[in-house]
Amino acid sequence: MSTLTTDRPAAMHGSAILHGPRLRLTRRGRLALLVAVLCALLLATVAVGSSVLATSSEGAPVEVDGITVQPGQTLWDIAAATGAEGDLRDTVYDIEQLNHLDGAELSIGQRLDVPVVD
Repeated sequence: MSTLTTDRPAAMHGSAILHGPRLRLTRRGRLALLVAVLCALLLATVAVGSSVLATSSEGAPVEVDGITVQPGQTLWDIAAATGAEGDLRDTVYDIEQLNHLDGAELSIGQRLDVPVVD
């Protein structure tokens, strides 16, 4: 009778062979790993985050005209009525910024500041 022998110990389970030995980190190793992850997150935030340029000069004031939103009127309609040349999206954006709007939703009777075009 012949006996078949393997290189693995009898107590080792099949899943341990597939996944390899467990990695055990010391307290210092866990701290080093935490610091490395935090540094990577900080670098990613700096690389992807918005940048702001501060200057000592003030921005030019914008001349505005106040209007009241009429039924069925949209920001695009209001921007087109200003007579601004160029891309209408820029005028819509300017109106949103002047009035601190989160989106394009308007209410009937709402007062808006609209940039005056020369």
